[in-house]
Parts: sequence; structure tokens; C-alpha cells
Amino acid sequence: MADNADAASFVSVLFHSGTNAHFMHLQTDSFSVHSALDTYYHEIIDLTDAFAEAYQGCYKVITNYPNTFHSETDPVKYLTKISDFVRDFRVHLPKDTQLQNLIDEIAALIDSTLYKLRFLK
Repeated sequence: MADNADAASFVSVLFHSGTNAHFMHLQTDSFSVHSALDTYYHEIIDLTDAFAEAYQGCYKVITNYPNTFHSETDPVKYLTKISDFVRDFRVHLPKDTQLQNLIDEIAALIDSTLYKLRFLK
């Protein structure tokens, strides 16, 4: 049986990353950072929602979402932490291929955003 608390933590961190990226998007004076974060915060919500709904279809409704906070204001450092979180945390989530595929899409979005932030000035 899947651990509902792990799924709740995974979804919570990713939903919050959308809000945090949106704040960084509004505060930057760099057009490339602004654009990269715009794509990220729009897409991460839909991908995270897709994961949560698929998980719930396979297991049960996710409850008891934890509060997650961050203190990082640099977009590259923040998304690097989110990337590390996804890579490290996915082993705690169910191995169903459709769920792992959604996690791959989330990881790809993060990687694409990091590319834009690091190299498209």
C-alpha cells in the first residue's frame, strides 16, 4: 500500500513551488528569469494536479497536507533544491508506471526551467 503521507508531502512541496516561483517571477528584473518562471509556475500546478489525481485513482484520497515553507529567493538555487527533492523523494512514492511518468514530466519541467534560468540571459 502506498504511503499517503509521502504523497501528501510530494504534492504539497510541488504546489508550493508554483506559488514561490510566481513570487520570484514578479520580483525579478530579468526578462529571461521572468519568462522561465512564468512557464514553470503555470505548468507545475497542472502536472502536480495530474499526479495527485492519478495517485488518488490508484490508492486513496490524499489528506493531511503538510505546510511547507522555503527561505530561498534565488530562482536557480530554489529550483535546484526542488529538483533534488523530486529526484530523492520519488523512491518513496508508488512505482506504478503512470505515476512515475508524471514524476518524469515534473522533473523535465524543472530541468527545462533551470536551463532557461542558467543559460538564456
